[in-house]
Amino acid sequence: MRQVLRGAVLLLLLGFLLPAPATAQPQQPVVRVGTEGTYPPFSFHDPQTQELTGYDIEVVEAIAAKAGWRLEFVETQWDAVFPALDAGRIDLIANQVSRNPERAARYGLSSTYTYSRGVVVRRTGDDRVKSIDDLAGKTTAQSSTSNWAKVARDAGARVEAVEGFAQAAALLQQGRVDAIVNDNIAVLDYLASTGSRDVEIAGDAGQAGSEQVLALRQGDTALLTQANQAIVALKADGTLRGISEKYFKANVSVPDGGDADLSQGRGSRSTWEVLRSTAWPMFVGLVKVTIPLTALSFAIGLVLALLVALARISPYKVLSGLARAFISVIRGTPLLLQLFIVFYGLPQIGLKFPPFTAAVVAFSLNVAGYAAEVVRSAILSVPRGQFEAASTIGLSYPQTLRRIVLPQAARTAVPPLSNTLLSLLKDTSLGSVVLLTELFRESQLAAAESNEFLALYSFAGLYYWVICVALSAAQKRLETRLNRYVIA
Repeated sequence: MRQVLRGAVLLLLLGFLLPAPATAQPQQPVVRVGTEGTYPPFSFHDPQTQELTGYDIEVVEAIAAKAGWRLEFVETQWDAVFPALDAGRIDLIANQVSRNPERAARYGLSSTYTYSRGVVVRRTGDDRVKSIDDLAGKTTAQSSTSNWAKVARDAGARVEAVEGFAQAAALLQQGRVDAIVNDNIAVLDYLASTGSRDVEIAGDAGQAGSEQVLALRQGDTALLTQANQAIVALKADGTLRGISEKYFKANVSVPDGGDADLSQGRGSRSTWEVLRSTAWPMFVGLVKVTIPLTALSFAIGLVLALLVALARISPYKVLSGLARAFISVIRGTPLLLQLFIVFYGLPQIGLKFPPFTAAVVAFSLNVAGYAAEVVRSAILSVPRGQFEAASTIGLSYPQTLRRIVLPQAARTAVPPLSNTLLSLLKDTSLGSVVLLTELFRESQLAAAESNEFLALYSFAGLYYWVICVALSAAQKRLETRLNRYVIA
């Protein structure tokens, strides 16, 4: 009995001394937020830290803190952000999405967190444009899927599609378009930060006001409810007001909260400072995305091209027909369209690839379509008699290709295939439409914030040129090595 009591006491002591088992902490749901990153002051990169910031970014971070979300930001062009939402690539859009009946019918729209108004922007002193009514027959520059593009079209304007407001303002200054319709806050921020006197606000866009919301997929009712509850709470505790006054010196989170004061701007930098702060991010984009994407896509595309070329010269009509159809489709459609089909279209039938994988698939197929004809012509340039000679000494068809035909065909194929590789390197600049931040995308982000288009795009071109020169040098060395297969 005494031993039993001792054991019970020991167990009690151990129960007090040993730490209690850790209770499982509920994991925060990951919410992927789509945004431009090139639309100051709402969504842009800080010129010093290169971190994503802005009014919309801070608002959605505050909403996430209230709702218990863990955020992942996905940057893309405005015209690709709704397709990304439809394809399930992102969960919500935080990028000054204006509420309108069309979007309300198709998407889940949150409670309003920003109130603004549309304005018409013209070249300074251009009396042809005084109000929204003067846009009939004129040309405006807008993001093609934005609410402001619809306002301009409804006024009778012809809309030229651009990526963002900075590009639109550049077109207006250069006289390539007649006006812009956009959010008054974005316009005031542009004027204050650039000090531009080349464009001015002509007047209101004829709307009583515009409400900005978060956009979600229609079926995400739980996420939408959490967002709405968080917005209500943030308005009540003054958080939204504080974020608004930080950026605009006015409370734009409520109607009639005052006109935004952006007279201080974000400060301007010299061209050299812009280039110096952007050179490293551009180099990182080159090393982490552009070069690996080029190398992997070209390697896979070259293997596919060989298979397609062999099918193309096959005596079997089915194989030859399929190869011919593949080449025709690839060469007859734009690469940008192929990227959109792979990244945004295939998820609708259950094939969903990560951004980098989707880009590799699209670029590889494109390389295969063009390189297949190069490989085929190189193989056919080898005298037919060598096939027959190889057969007489007992070599199989694969052995004949590997040992006799392909080494000779390679020398013929190297120059045109090198051109394909150089084109592929430059075509990777389209990667931003599938949510990749590569070399050119980094230059776009910096140009949208600084408006140094010539300097930044020229600097990006220098990067591409250096890599192309290196590849051309490698091509010459490869041709020299392959010369040993030439029969004297």
